[in-house]
Amino acid sequence: MTQAQAKKRIEKLRATIEHHRYLYHVLDTQEISDAALDSLKHELYTLEQRFPHYITPTSPTQRVGGKALAVFEKITHASPMLSMEDVFSEEEFLAWEERIKKLAPRETADYFCELKMDGLAISLVYQNGILAMGATRGDGKVGENVLHNLKTIEAIPLVLRAPSSQEIEDFIGRHQDSVSPRSVRKRLEGLDGRIEVRGEVFMTKRAFARLNKEQERRGEPFFANPRNAAAGSIRQLDPRVTVSRTLDFFGYALMDEDAFGISTHSQAHEILSLLGLKANRRDRYCATAADVIRFHKEIQRSRGSLAYWTDGIVVGINANALARRLGVVGKTPRSMVAFKFPAQQVTTVLRKVDFQVGRTGALTPVGTFDPVSVAGTTVTHATLHNVDEIERLDVRIGDTVIIEKAGDIIPKVLSVVKTLRTGTEKKITTPRVCPICASPIMQKQGEVALYCSNKECFAKEKEQIVHFVSRKAFNIDGLGEKIIEQLINEGLVRDVSDLFVLKVGDLEVLERFAEKSASNLIAAIDAARTVELPRFLYALGIRHVGEETALDLAREFGTIDAIRAASQEELEHVGNIGTIVAQSVVEYWRSEKNRALAAALFANGVRVLPFRAPKEAQIFSGKTFVLTGTLSTLTRDEAKEKIQRLGGDVSSSVSKETDYVVVGQDPGSKAEKAKKLGVRIILEKEFLDMVG
Repeated sequence: MTQAQAKKRIEKLRATIEHHRYLYHVLDTQEISDAALDSLKHELYTLEQRFPHYITPTSPTQRVGGKALAVFEKITHASPMLSMEDVFSEEEFLAWEERIKKLAPRETADYFCELKMDGLAISLVYQNGILAMGATRGDGKVGENVLHNLKTIEAIPLVLRAPSSQEIEDFIGRHQDSVSPRSVRKRLEGLDGRIEVRGEVFMTKRAFARLNKEQERRGEPFFANPRNAAAGSIRQLDPRVTVSRTLDFFGYALMDEDAFGISTHSQAHEILSLLGLKANRRDRYCATAADVIRFHKEIQRSRGSLAYWTDGIVVGINANALARRLGVVGKTPRSMVAFKFPAQQVTTVLRKVDFQVGRTGALTPVGTFDPVSVAGTTVTHATLHNVDEIERLDVRIGDTVIIEKAGDIIPKVLSVVKTLRTGTEKKITTPRVCPICASPIMQKQGEVALYCSNKECFAKEKEQIVHFVSRKAFNIDGLGEKIIEQLINEGLVRDVSDLFVLKVGDLEVLERFAEKSASNLIAAIDAARTVELPRFLYALGIRHVGEETALDLAREFGTIDAIRAASQEELEHVGNIGTIVAQSVVEYWRSEKNRALAAALFANGVRVLPFRAPKEAQIFSGKTFVLTGTLSTLTRDEAKEKIQRLGGDVSSSVSKETDYVVVGQDPGSKAEKAKKLGVRIILEKEFLDMVG
């Protein structure tokens, strides 16, 4: 990137971030997700580090928040409420630690880690032990006095608790080498003077769901996230509204720690508890960076089961003296960093769009982007689905886009950040001919997708074979996409039936093959000749017949011959199969080409086992399961197969018709929806007991 390009990009990013920050922090609304905004801020911070001469005092990286709302009294903070640098990977966290080591080469740092809450930062001031002032962060220097609302939160004491003499002496005894006993006693015994505490007001998942249910009852719009809900509740002029929102609070900082005679941040957390202030018990002391990384992974795995939302951990230098010496850069203290969890949504730039041809001949637009980390993996490609979706998004080459990746789902483009456009973006051109064989493109009646008109298109052939040998079909190990393409190019394979007449000698002469690798592949093909009926049906690639439908057909008819002979009326009587699927199955077997392919497979040694449901299959008959989270003893596919073999169905979404939701680690929103609908939730152990 040139100097001129960097300057222009930085200016655009600043304007866009400031717009969204104003919506989020001042008006309590938002147009893009927190993760997407974090991604834009991270890009700006990185660019400014590369081009530091473009940093200005008004940059979003040099400020904390928005202006205080005029309806509240403005409060000037005794010391600024600073922001933090975000890091999104272990590498970035370790780079931060390395900077600390260079700044303090003679000291060994230890850390105190706190869960980063999705709420609203506040400052509480107690005068002689009585709550006298409560303010929002505001712009870091000036906040808003919201004391009347903070008083409604049960977790915030109106009067500080006075620790007993024994509790004070026990605290001193635990830290006798690192505290000043005289200062500790003096500050805690009388609670005289000013004590400032900082913390986070937040809303639990249960309270958030209840609030949105009430919004729905009133016909009012839902709150987008708990942070907006908490902020909106704190800024209510009528405290009766605030108390109805059931807000919560965690304290995380004790200001003027030296006056308490303590030397570490972990000791400050102990004093917060002694004073009757709620601190998060999941927060933890970590002696080393490796301990921090382990804690980060632990919270990431368990956050789905927490009562509140968290998007990472705050890592701070534990020793107060070292933290002070490290100082502040702009508005960011060097001594702490927000170690975020992998983002589900991020921003990146679309560089080109290619149209890929699938096994049915459908063309799918796939975007290529600047590499970006999302949900823990580096992404360079994402689907744009179809031409209608491109038009709906109004996405162009060169656009900054928001992409999303949840779990194992293929990344997809959600929206375009149009305020970052420069005028050089180019519209995406829809192809008129197939990018593989140059045959004309056609569109079937009533469908959005575009198709290659050539039934013999090489791309179709390749994708059909790739699907046929995939894990859920014939599961032929070692037969990847590149080898399939090589076999087609060499004329050894024209369709899937040719795979079963290949010999070791056919492969040994090919590039990248040797005697052992050729023998291994032929052995894998031979082992796959005998296949279960549901897998065979799925492997054929019949339109609208996926894994679930293939199993339904196998259960109903039992053999491949019975399915081939079934009429449309008979097929429509099968549960979960409607007119469209029935027509597709009938049309597939009417095709002379498809009948010939099946005959060739059987002639070449493929044997399809009749489907016989075991006697115990009835125990889940009529029951629908949903799987969510990571199971520790078996894969999602193995759990799914067990349910299906025992007569049950597996759905991807929770509804009132769902009978069981099986919950593993980090379950996500499906578990919450199950609770809301009253669907029975079972843990992995109970599920394993059920399936024996």
